[in-house]
Amino acid sequence: MTRSVRFLTAVLFAYSLLSAQTATEPPRPARPPRTPPPTRDPNTPGYVKAKELPDGIVPPANKDGNFIIGPTHNPDPASQVQPGVPQGRICEFTMDSKDSKIYPGIARRPGTFGRPDPNDPTKLIVDSYPAPYTRKLAVYVPQQYQPGTAAPFIVGADGPDRLLFTVLDNLIHQKRVPVQVAVSIGNGSGDAQGSQRGLEYDTMSGKYAEFVETEVLPLVESKCDVKLTKDPNGRATMGGSSGGSAALIMAWYHPEWYRRVLTYSGTYVYQQWPYNPETPHGAWEFHENLIPKTPRKPIRLWLEISDRDNLSTRDAYHDWVLANERMAKVLAEKGYKYQFVFARNAGHTDRTVKAQTLPNALEYIWQGYKPSKK
Repeated sequence: MTRSVRFLTAVLFAYSLLSAQTATEPPRPARPPRTPPPTRDPNTPGYVKAKELPDGIVPPANKDGNFIIGPTHNPDPASQVQPGVPQGRICEFTMDSKDSKIYPGIARRPGTFGRPDPNDPTKLIVDSYPAPYTRKLAVYVPQQYQPGTAAPFIVGADGPDRLLFTVLDNLIHQKRVPVQVAVSIGNGSGDAQGSQRGLEYDTMSGKYAEFVETEVLPLVESKCDVKLTKDPNGRATMGGSSGGSAALIMAWYHPEWYRRVLTYSGTYVYQQWPYNPETPHGAWEFHENLIPKTPRKPIRLWLEISDRDNLSTRDAYHDWVLANERMAKVLAEKGYKYQFVFARNAGHTDRTVKAQTLPNALEYIWQGYKPSKK
């Protein structure tokens, strides 16, 4: 038998084994096609009354209330690198799940999705299993930081967030926000129910804030040679989508740590898993029960939603636009300091909207900050 014949025979044999193996594997369920979300009108009956601004204009950083922007979203100059502006240094490192006492790691089984419980359609059955992860962290330290001093800081989800670092370079240089550190934390992988990211961001408890406080911030201080303030008025959180709900969750359950919150397309919907009878509708509970029925907390918020933001008709608790409209309503009724922005001609966590609004949003949430004298 010649060498070429032997090679061809080996290839055919391997192919036959692979075909037999593939034939015995059950087909993976296909992800249901996602229907494009409809475009919502900010003047829909039941939505909050909002001031419509001229196209291209964003709300002033010193005004509370509800605003409508768009349809054009040009980047704010402060969202772009500017000549002559000092650039902060970026300290990067990773964290492994094996080193975490709080989040050892999970993942949803590949090819599976959450399915309604036949005994209670408001609950999902999810197939998850223990799985390791590695997360990236990027810490922005401005040139103006004085070593050894306790700096105010902002914690961001789904990092690294390079746009945030550029904006802070410009705003700090312009003295529009305090000199601050930014801790941009990568998620633990995956998305939604059954994933590590979903567990971190959508769980209605203080667990994620406790993870940041006890496992992340000590590493930031030691690896990046900075000192972070303990003053809750000098600590902010931010994020988009589920990272946005996580930002408010951190401050809500631990206002002694965080009191300034910034969110894009916040997932104030029912995406929590596992089920928790104390908050049966997940982050939807913020505007359904928690904010209306809880004494006002010392939290300042900036929140944004887009006219083509997410919508699922699986139940009554998965309309991102309605959830954020309800958030604005209950925040106003409860007397919170907040600014709500409805963006026309935009999608979920829209990048163009973020580049247009982030400078003023950061300036808004840092209003009134004075360094602690301690």
